[in-house]
Amino acid sequence: MKKIIGLLMMLLLFTAVAAGCSKEPTPEERFTAYIKLWNQQKFDGMYDYLTAGSKEVISREDFTSRYQKIYEDLQISDLKITFNPPEEDELAKDEETVKYSFSATMNSVAGPIEFTHEAKLKKEERDQENNWYVDWNTTYIFPELKEADKIGLSYTKPKRGQIFDRAGNGLAVNGQVYEVGVVPGKMAGQEGPVIEQLSSLLKLTPEQINRALAADWVKPDLFVPLKKVSMDDQERIQQLIALEPVQTRKVDARIYPYKEAAAHLTGYVGAITAEELEKLKDKGYTSTDMIGKSGLEEVFDEQLKGKSGIKITIKKPDGQVEVLAEKPVEDGQDVKLTIDVGMQEKLFAELNGEAGTAAAMDPTTGETLALVSSPSYDPNQATLGFSTAEWKQLQDDPNRPLRARFNKTYAPGSVLKPITAAIGLDAGKLDPAQAVEISGLKWQKSGAWGGYYVTRVHEASLVNLERALVYSDNIYFAQTALAIGKDSFAEGLKKFGFEKESDYPFPLTTSTIGDLAKEISLADSGYGQGQVQMSIVHLLETYTPLVNGGNMIKPTLILDTEKSQEQVMSAENAGMISSMLRKVVGDAEGTAHAAEIPDYPLSGKTGTAEIKAKQGEKGTELGWFVAYNTNSPGLMIAMMVENVQGRGGSSIPVKKVKNVFMQVK
Repeated sequence: MKKIIGLLMMLLLFTAVAAGCSKEPTPEERFTAYIKLWNQQKFDGMYDYLTAGSKEVISREDFTSRYQKIYEDLQISDLKITFNPPEEDELAKDEETVKYSFSATMNSVAGPIEFTHEAKLKKEERDQENNWYVDWNTTYIFPELKEADKIGLSYTKPKRGQIFDRAGNGLAVNGQVYEVGVVPGKMAGQEGPVIEQLSSLLKLTPEQINRALAADWVKPDLFVPLKKVSMDDQERIQQLIALEPVQTRKVDARIYPYKEAAAHLTGYVGAITAEELEKLKDKGYTSTDMIGKSGLEEVFDEQLKGKSGIKITIKKPDGQVEVLAEKPVEDGQDVKLTIDVGMQEKLFAELNGEAGTAAAMDPTTGETLALVSSPSYDPNQATLGFSTAEWKQLQDDPNRPLRARFNKTYAPGSVLKPITAAIGLDAGKLDPAQAVEISGLKWQKSGAWGGYYVTRVHEASLVNLERALVYSDNIYFAQTALAIGKDSFAEGLKKFGFEKESDYPFPLTTSTIGDLAKEISLADSGYGQGQVQMSIVHLLETYTPLVNGGNMIKPTLILDTEKSQEQVMSAENAGMISSMLRKVVGDAEGTAHAAEIPDYPLSGKTGTAEIKAKQGEKGTELGWFVAYNTNSPGLMIAMMVENVQGRGGSSIPVKKVKNVFMQVK
């Protein structure tokens, strides 16, 4: 009996302890757990904390998807919901409902959002246990959001920044074009003939036109846009509006006033692709943006683009609108270049469709005055949209009109010789006064090169540095490179910027030296062949020491950039080489004598670079010429023309560059 009484007492004690351990959750504990899930955006878990009445209003799926969609659409980040539990004496006691204040802060696509709101919790019995549940409604998402309200997201497009030359002439500006379209209802009974005429005039296929007309939103009385047409294309516009169903309207567009002359410099804009959007979506780009596709439009796209104004609104059933968050529009910034558009047009006109490139610079400041590539294309048409046939024609053209040449590297040929001379003089391996005995038109080192020879055009038995530059003697400079040695020659070229990545605003291919390990390669590199490659912008940079006492001026493209320079040769050597380059033009036997202008002394250097697989083969040739006014060196011009073999070689750019100097002297 005593055992039974003892067991009963132990059982009663255990029950009492168990009852004490199964304490009923407090409302503040439950709300704290709910907020923890909210901060983690675990919306499915939050649903388990809702009252029965809340669950009757919204299903688990709708609750979860609504939060997710709103947070994704508004790009909600840095979410922080805070709740300070009440003090001990404020705890709910024997109440069926409680209310707690909570605060929310977050970032959105339209800027920060913050609010304070009140949550209501109810005690409910489930599975024979009491617990606290959140009496949820839509105002918990945002206090202004009622059940029938709709959240809206609107964008205000910024004005794209414009690109100007040094005098304020617009190279890429905001203007207008005609948008051409049709009203389908007015085509009744004549669809076939109208579409055929539109196909011809707009350079669209009938399938493209029919696809536009078959869009879900199209109605008989609505204007259906088909293509944008330049306002300069008046003849075509008149033919189009003569068709009864055709209408036009003016719309904003990017305009390139100098067309082909500056196409590769400015580039053009076009609609963003899905692939581009995936890369740029974190930088504020949207699916409706126009972005830079090439040239400076691409290089400075983020600066030019600006930032869209964004507004998050809550629209009420009665039409009233409340603004939840707003980020003001920021128009794009203009880009002001050192370019002189007059010089740009002159150089482009001189190239006259030849495959090649030209650049101009003020060698005393480093300011780039022109960057030209030829042949070219119309960037206006590129922005408005090439037809399939037009695009294919441009891509298949062997002269590659879409290719920007002024930032690419090429074999420089003999225009490198003044640099080789400067390196040799600095290394003490070249005596400018010493006459070197060279016989014949070809030479090799001690018969050690098998069948390989360095060749020259002008035969002279005694050649010093001046004569070597005037005659452009390959053998003299091959021997000079060998005397300098591969390591010193490479270091000398690096001093002039070879193998150094440039921070020039328009990305330049790095000028390279190549392999100098073999004597033949070193010898060929001395006169700009071998594997040496350089861009025309870098070429101009390497000539700036000749007019700046040996200081090489860093090229600039953005107006008002601070001048930067570096000493790469002595003032004495710079003056000496420059005086010799004057004779390349002024001497009757100089390779650039055709550029001589009375009372306007030019100094310069020609070059003909051979592009071929091996000696003895016939390859293509690049013709080069660099020139500047000896007495007033405010303008330096370089030009390269491709495929000059059999047509006069470097004499082609010599004449063209002279023509430009004649216009500006």
